[in-house]
Amino acid sequence: MSSAPTTPGKAFASQADLQEKQVSFTQLSPHAWAYTAEGDPNTGVVIGDDAVMVIDTQATPVMAQDVIRRIREVTDKPIRYVVLSHYHAVRVLGASAYAPEQVIASEDTLALIRERGEQDKASEIGRFPRLFRNVESVPAGLTWPTITFTGKMTLWLGKLEVQVLQLGRGHTKGDTVVWLPQERTLFSGDLVEYDATPYAGDAYFTDWPQTLDNVAALQPMALVPGRGAALKGEAQVAAGIEGTRSFIRDVFGAVKAGAQQGRDLKAVYRETLEAVRPKYGHWVIFDHCMPFDVTRAYDEATAHRDPRIWTAERDIEMWKALES
Repeated sequence: MSSAPTTPGKAFASQADLQEKQVSFTQLSPHAWAYTAEGDPNTGVVIGDDAVMVIDTQATPVMAQDVIRRIREVTDKPIRYVVLSHYHAVRVLGASAYAPEQVIASEDTLALIRERGEQDKASEIGRFPRLFRNVESVPAGLTWPTITFTGKMTLWLGKLEVQVLQLGRGHTKGDTVVWLPQERTLFSGDLVEYDATPYAGDAYFTDWPQTLDNVAALQPMALVPGRGAALKGEAQVAAGIEGTRSFIRDVFGAVKAGAQQGRDLKAVYRETLEAVRPKYGHWVIFDHCMPFDVTRAYDEATAHRDPRIWTAERDIEMWKALES
């Protein structure tokens, strides 16, 4: 991947990412499917006895139509449920296309939508235009859940048990996974990535490794990560979890060390890039994510236990400060 912009006027690294990705629609277990696209945001699909559940929606209703087309190739059952793994616009703004009866999210995700949903929407659309194709198809306003929960809720799609769980904070404070215990299949959202750089601008670095331990404790045999290929078998699943854990550990370790030495954010950013690029620089969206990741890690290591709100203006200011 090419290096990030180095002049103040240049756009985000992601704005140069214009290549279309090859979509795969893969069956992982009797009731579970993964819609993946070479490191673009994934969508999970559960086809129950009497209804369909979609986990994460794509970024616009027009983009969601391709997911619906794939679903309709294998079932004509109604798409009754949409689950939001977290609040980020790229995951939720396509929801209206499915016309679901219910949109499910954690109470923590609802709180984030209320607090910063509008700012996040503007921020993400500005950062990554390719992922918001046909953004004019997004209805006015935000995607709001119709059902919220705390900790755990269980749905039955006929005889299929579907658990919607909060296993801890990581990518955001509202992270939600969907677990099919009968098939040991997990939809992790962005808690787990595979050969794709975790975006950690809203993360809890201190909590994330323990949350990944909680993911691993379920002992999934198949896992749909937030980005990257669907994982099959214990070895692939373990590699996805450990890769994400290593990235979070390495980035936060480097940032904490610099912060404890009293170094400023720009110096810590350069040192962290130098430390982690050899191992992770080939991962999808590395150059886009790292300024946001290091800024959040620096905040957490110094004065901000909870993530600050990213606005389109703050995005640009941060990018110029670190990449100039």
